[in-house]
Amino acid sequence: MKRKSLALALAAVLCVSSLTACGSSGNDSKKDTADKGTEAGTESGGETEQVEKEQIEVPDEPTKGGTLTVSLSSSPRNLDPAKYTGSYEGQVINNVCDRVVEYNKDLSEIVPSLAEEWTVSDDGLTYVFKIRQGVKFQKGKYQDGREMTAEDIAYSLNRSAKDSSLNRLDMLENAEVTGDWEVTCTLAEPNAAFLTALTDAGNSIVPKEEVEGWGDDFGAHLVGTGPFAMESFELDQQSVLVKNPDYWVAEPNLDKLVFKVITDSNQAANALKTGEIDIASSITGEAVKSVRDDSKLQLMEMPGLHVAYIYFNQVNGPTADKKVREALIKAINVEEMTASIYQYGEAVPAKLSLPPGSWGYDASCEELVPDYDPEGAKKLLTEAGYPDGFECDLYISNTALREKMATLVQAYLKTNLNVTVNINKSEWGTFSESAASGNAHMYGMSWTWYPDPYFFLNKLFSSKEIGALGNGQGFSNAEVDQLLDDALKATDQNERAEMYKKALRIVTEELPGIFYSNENVIHGLNPEVQDFVQKADNQMFFVTPWTNVWKVQ
Repeated sequence: MKRKSLALALAAVLCVSSLTACGSSGNDSKKDTADKGTEAGTESGGETEQVEKEQIEVPDEPTKGGTLTVSLSSSPRNLDPAKYTGSYEGQVINNVCDRVVEYNKDLSEIVPSLAEEWTVSDDGLTYVFKIRQGVKFQKGKYQDGREMTAEDIAYSLNRSAKDSSLNRLDMLENAEVTGDWEVTCTLAEPNAAFLTALTDAGNSIVPKEEVEGWGDDFGAHLVGTGPFAMESFELDQQSVLVKNPDYWVAEPNLDKLVFKVITDSNQAANALKTGEIDIASSITGEAVKSVRDDSKLQLMEMPGLHVAYIYFNQVNGPTADKKVREALIKAINVEEMTASIYQYGEAVPAKLSLPPGSWGYDASCEELVPDYDPEGAKKLLTEAGYPDGFECDLYISNTALREKMATLVQAYLKTNLNVTVNINKSEWGTFSESAASGNAHMYGMSWTWYPDPYFFLNKLFSSKEIGALGNGQGFSNAEVDQLLDDALKATDQNERAEMYKKALRIVTEELPGIFYSNENVIHGLNPEVQDFVQKADNQMFFVTPWTNVWKVQ
């Protein structure tokens, strides 16, 4: 009976996915370049036939003007760089604002942006930045498009160090103006990830007048130096950006950039088919197949720097007991669950809290993760004092992938351990507050950032991050803390990698959660979209030194 009920739960998830797809007549997709002739589709059953893609006539020179509309799978809540908590918000912030430095096209190198060049002291504590001249802010209510100065750089970085919701710049002790176009940043201790941290949307440069003038409403009236200016922000609806003709990199080809909230992936794919949107970002499920199979659409997909996981409370409730955590892990068939969630090859099963694309990944740690073993799980739970199971809450955001995961986890734990899981789903802002509070028994989400292990291991497992979204479950291990701290003081990447691998091994042995998938970055595009560059961190930029997106009209 138990296997039957679990099979029924799996079937229910598949059925819901199919009904959703049929009801909305949509799918999810990704885009190849407009001149590619065919795409191969991959389903859970294997390879599908190649779909011949229709060709469009593309001018030799970019077309100026037009509006490009991009779907977001969850609603941005706060666009103030210091207060944002999700990648959805980062997509908007990154196109309104600039940062001191940026990653290059393939995330392999830090390159100049608002800083033209920089030097680092021998002890690794002092960074001196030469600031680019002639860069102007977009016009706002409290300043009229004035020139950005070194004071703005220092102000923004100090603000982030003090107020960031995710402690994005916690290594910075102080930023100060040390010349007309010079800013000196002093770190509390050497930190090899400092420059990478500066590339994050949360460390964008903003004008003090606008921040102080708008107060708590600054996010809805964001002003920066980027390629697009904020025209309007409607919570749960859309963010409308207009081009900044004075952008210092290049005048945008597009007149307008709209980020439209469409939480259902199939509806996003349908909107792509009808022309309501131009890019369906982060699509999943039947939507992926729909775009693959549509001869008029393009699909772009690549492995992401991504981990989807269920994090157990390390301090309170039953999961504070390692035996309980091990029992829960053994009660869930991760490969089966992943195949059920991602039916169209949108992800691969995972085991570790670091994605394989990170240079700190250590495949030898995979063997430390317990295998699926329902009988062993029951024995462990009995030993932990819960022979009849228990009741707990699982918090998730209201996206299709997390809902599928939660339904399956609920079925596995009830069937195999008589553990009753209450699913609490909400929009991203409410979810992130719940997850960071330390009160959730379990929460399920995903983490995507840069190749540097710091942005995964430090943010998820350093005790300094307790109370932030990354370590909302209170993971604390003195040896891990020391390794993570030491890795930031080292300057040689190979030396840092060895320290992170040691930390990863200890973290994995502690069984803090279930790290079940590495999702691909998947976008569906209309072929009219040109020069769009997909990135492994899933961040979308539309005007950079290496691309200036445009539409065939």
